[in-house]
Amino acid sequence: MRVVSLLPSATEIVYALGVEPVATSHECDFPPEAADRPSVVESRIDADATSGDIDQQVQQAETEGGVYEIDREALADADPDLVISQGICEVCAVDTVVVEDAIEALDLDCEILTTDPHSLDDIFGDIRRIGAALDREERASDLLADLQARVDSVAERAEEMPFSPEVAVLDWMDSVMVAGHWVPELVEIAGGTYGLADPADASTPREWAEIREYDPDILVAAPCGFELDQTFENLDDLTDREGWQQLRAVRMNRAYAVDGHHLMNRPGPRVVDTLEALAALIQPEGFDVPEEWMATSLAKRPA
Repeated sequence: MRVVSLLPSATEIVYALGVEPVATSHECDFPPEAADRPSVVESRIDADATSGDIDQQVQQAETEGGVYEIDREALADADPDLVISQGICEVCAVDTVVVEDAIEALDLDCEILTTDPHSLDDIFGDIRRIGAALDREERASDLLADLQARVDSVAERAEEMPFSPEVAVLDWMDSVMVAGHWVPELVEIAGGTYGLADPADASTPREWAEIREYDPDILVAAPCGFELDQTFENLDDLTDREGWQQLRAVRMNRAYAVDGHHLMNRPGPRVVDTLEALAALIQPEGFDVPEEWMATSLAKRPA
């Protein structure tokens, strides 16, 4: 089957099920060989800009036809049987409506599978649905069994911890946005309390005063699309804010950066890696320290 995956999480699922897509998006970079696949998506955003500039670019792009566009010639060359798209966020990846328009214009004979996850169950459901579409049901079942066992292990150990700290996860820094969807659920499984959003809530812009009033025990910066180095390059968006130094998480050296590009904002198999990394930050007595590329203290800001 010729598969085109238009978002990184779906690309990871497809590879995990033993299928190599014929084309992907410009952001698909895991496993590493995915980066060598032809891209059928183009972005109007300079992803290397500051978080504030990216925010402005996104707002402008949304008034001018959207953040992404399909390379129709590349999509026609891919000649897909199945295109995997998404409906959760038109900023994170190309929207299904844009994909449908391109397929109709090219008169392609293919199926579209749209993902729209807002919870851990939704993510696992997408793995199951993609497995069925690829005729890889057994492999999907084996993958899900392994992932669920790891989730259960984290949950069991977290329940033994005596304290459930209050946690805030920010998936943008200028302007400030509180992470939603599956993130509140992951925090709670990992032994934390997430008081700024309920599980499955959308990620939402918030006033900085709300973060200060919440005053979390643990603060995690995980901007969507940013690896750790880019988060640190833009860290002034947080540290220059009034009251930053007075936040409990900062005073107690429990403010962290987590790789938002590969982990926090990618609803695929590695969402369980994200859970395990969060558990190590929230309940360090019960979990191994995450790898350095995954998460680190904001106090380790490069000179």
